[in-house]
Amino acid sequence: MNAPLETISVIVPTLNEEKLLERMLRQFTPPLVDRFRIELVVSDGGSVDRTLEIAGEHAQTVVTNGDGIKQTIAMGRNLGARRAKGSVLIFLNADTLIGDPESFFATVAAEIDRPGLAALTCRVEVYPDERRPLDRAFHGFYNWFFAAMNRAGMGMGRGECHIMKREVFESVSGYSDGIAAGEDYDMFRRLDRVGRIKFLENVVVYESPRRYRRYGYFYVTVSWFINFLAVFFLRRSILSEWKPVR
Repeated sequence: MNAPLETISVIVPTLNEEKLLERMLRQFTPPLVDRFRIELVVSDGGSVDRTLEIAGEHAQTVVTNGDGIKQTIAMGRNLGARRAKGSVLIFLNADTLIGDPESFFATVAAEIDRPGLAALTCRVEVYPDERRPLDRAFHGFYNWFFAAMNRAGMGMGRGECHIMKREVFESVSGYSDGIAAGEDYDMFRRLDRVGRIKFLENVVVYESPRRYRRYGYFYVTVSWFINFLAVFFLRRSILSEWKPVR
């Protein structure tokens, strides 16, 4: 007899995401939610648009920024995790679309309890209907690089999709609240100390290209690299804020 499925909490940090959030949340259809016992948790950092209204229509749990303090995305993820009920935590961004939701959650269910596993991550690409040749080249390289790093035993994962058991999340004390940019690298660096990170090469999630269109790939890459160095050597980010693009 198969063991019963564990509840999976999908945690989505938000800040003024009215343009993309509804499309993101609608991919979790009632049959999908029922089949995989999914709980949708939106953790909002203080939106002043329709984000909370949209979240209330689709998510089982909405966490609001009652203190009115300026949150990092790490803080939003941690607050969402505290309110989540699931034993499996999946952190997705508000613009993240899953390539094949049925296959995605079936793969998570099959992989998450493997001995020695700390976390799962996967490929990230730009929305297919907005993809350009440069998007394909950039993300193709980074997907190859992240897969290679994980195979070599150096855990790495893009912020668009992090998957782990609650017990693992709590064992590393969650995300570092004070790191405004590079918090994903910091998290995976600590996760790598407690277990193996598996890069799911046959699983893909899509992100909006809005940041690349606004700033260009050169600026984004330099920002990533500078914050990577700061987190690696100083365990803090150089940027005090990862500017939202809406």
